[in-house]
Amino acid sequence: MRQIILDTETTGLEPEQGHRVVELACVEILNRRVTDRHLHLYLNPDRDSDPEALQVHGLTTEFLSGHPRFPEVAQQLVDFVRDAEVIIHNAAFDVKFLNAELRRASLPPFTELCAKITDSLMVAREMFPGKRNNLDALCERFGISNAHRTLHGALLDSELLGEVWLAMTRGQDSLLDEAPDDAAGGAGAGAAGALGRFDVSRLPVIQVDAQALQAHEAYLDGLDKAAGKPCLWRQLEIPVEADGVAG
Repeated sequence: MRQIILDTETTGLEPEQGHRVVELACVEILNRRVTDRHLHLYLNPDRDSDPEALQVHGLTTEFLSGHPRFPEVAQQLVDFVRDAEVIIHNAAFDVKFLNAELRRASLPPFTELCAKITDSLMVAREMFPGKRNNLDALCERFGISNAHRTLHGALLDSELLGEVWLAMTRGQDSLLDEAPDDAAGGAGAGAAGALGRFDVSRLPVIQVDAQALQAHEAYLDGLDKAAGKPCLWRQLEIPVEADGVAG
């Protein structure tokens, strides 16, 4: 499975107001391993950045004037993301800018260039509702050092997001990581085949003791009190019949 972590920096917030992409970076993940392949481009936007945007990324008009314009390097992006799943934090923002740049270069929309777009921000919000889920917060949550991130930069942010993404989704693939490679299909033979080869008898069975169950019920009581109604966990509980079999 080939995935691409993508990030952009821009001159402002709205491409409809003439704002442009000034930096673009893509980092490749292959079979859940970050590879040494990446694409990193600085772009001449032919305009100044808004003061707020300049404060975020620090890319001056003078610096960017010595770099190519997007149409000159657009094919590099097309080739790099082709047929891959592209993972972007707050994807709607980056995709609207990429679509505007691709339109100027007479190329198809970004959604037609890659196999799939996944918004890691939406995934994080589902995993951690009500929490801060920007890149800095996620780095802190997963113990990923971002001390060197004094300014936003597309390549650095892509590298950090790659680490965050693998940490966020690690539980989904823990069984697959244990499975041996298929002799015919190799490591990419597919999730179904890998699960089929996994020896479930190797999984540890952990019994829940009475103290843990009591603590769990007390925690749910607190949720019920805070919400003023039964929490979702209790709403979804399946009643157990007297013979011990769920009905």
